[in-house]
Amino acid sequence: MYYDPIKKSLGQVFNRTPWLRRLFYTLLDLLLLRTWHVHRELRQWAAGRQDENLTILDAGSGYGQYTYWLSGLSKKWNILAVDVKDEQIADSNQFFRQIGRTNVQFAVQDLVLYQEPNSFDLALSVDVMEHILEDVEVFRNIHASLKDGGMLLISTPSDQGGSDVHADGETSFIEEHVRDGYNIHEIQQKLRTAGFERIEARYSYGEPGQVSWRLSMKYPILMLGMSKWFFILLPFYYLITFPFCLLLNWIDSTAKHDSGTGLIVKAWK
Repeated sequence: MYYDPIKKSLGQVFNRTPWLRRLFYTLLDLLLLRTWHVHRELRQWAAGRQDENLTILDAGSGYGQYTYWLSGLSKKWNILAVDVKDEQIADSNQFFRQIGRTNVQFAVQDLVLYQEPNSFDLALSVDVMEHILEDVEVFRNIHASLKDGGMLLISTPSDQGGSDVHADGETSFIEEHVRDGYNIHEIQQKLRTAGFERIEARYSYGEPGQVSWRLSMKYPILMLGMSKWFFILLPFYYLITFPFCLLLNWIDSTAKHDSGTGLIVKAWK
């Protein structure tokens, strides 16, 4: 299973025009359960702040969908989105210029090295830390880069099967992960080591979310991994499964879970 090439192929299909890219972002927002959880936390953070001049760091911006969503909430917010992939950064800068979002800038940066002291009110790290071995160094850099009172929001797999690894000897469904998932107490301790004092952590991807993830992500990607001809069948597949996935995502994002394959972590400087 080669997950990254399939993501790249999907990006190439939807990045052909600004309209297609907007559609891609909308589909990701609906299908990806982590987006439901992250948007819920961001709405709480953003409440009453739309008129403030705030600075946000998207630490590991990927396709740029979270930067797109945040930049639409307020023109007064300045967002710096960083990632290590040059081609993706150049593509994102071009797209955001095309749609006139002048409050956004994308830049190539290595989070293990990047630090901008006392600069950001919010830092966002969605499905990033499981890819970085030197996680405490990244947490230290983000802590230093936040203003006093600034918040770091993390979404990452847990050690309860977050990378689709449920037993010793299994390998990750997503090959590029350097760890199969965080223990909820482990990540809090690492954040304390980095200098954060107030930390809140909860599970995401409970039982409803795990079913949704299999239907909306795992099975389609497995099919695409076998043959790109499955692109033709995907619309018909989602026509059947999409309503169930939406319902499961809503249930998972509004419920409290005693365990789950994902973690949502907030830490304040």
